[in-house]
Amino acid sequence: MSATAGASAPAPTSQGFGRVLVLVYAVFAVAATARAGVQLIRDWHEAPLAYALSAFAAAVYVVATVSLARRGRGSRTVAWTAVTVELVGVLAVGAFSFFRPDLFPEATVWSHLGEGYGYVPLVLPFVGLWWLRHTRPQPRS
Repeated sequence: MSATAGASAPAPTSQGFGRVLVLVYAVFAVAATARAGVQLIRDWHEAPLAYALSAFAAAVYVVATVSLARRGRGSRTVAWTAVTVELVGVLAVGAFSFFRPDLFPEATVWSHLGEGYGYVPLVLPFVGLWWLRHTRPQPRS
């Protein structure tokens, strides 16, 4: 008997509002990857920790985008993990960047809680977690 027996199939995370969410994640994946790439290649010596964290954020956005766009329990689990890591990352890096601004001479996607991106990086994981919860399998009556 499967773990989801007695529960309805989860709603696809990439349909309805999920399409918009996947699009926003995709934009952040591309933007963060491009920015991190330039920072790592051109300016690594100026802020290696900040730029390495920026590359990590880019990887998290890529994983979140792909897992939210795909169907299946495995993708759903990966999405939960990626979006949770994103939330912890933006909060931790955001707080750390306020306490040690010398390590963040240039804005990164998660520094100052995503200030350079209009605080969308701070709001996005909350929306992502809400959507994953909203589309979770419902117990059958």
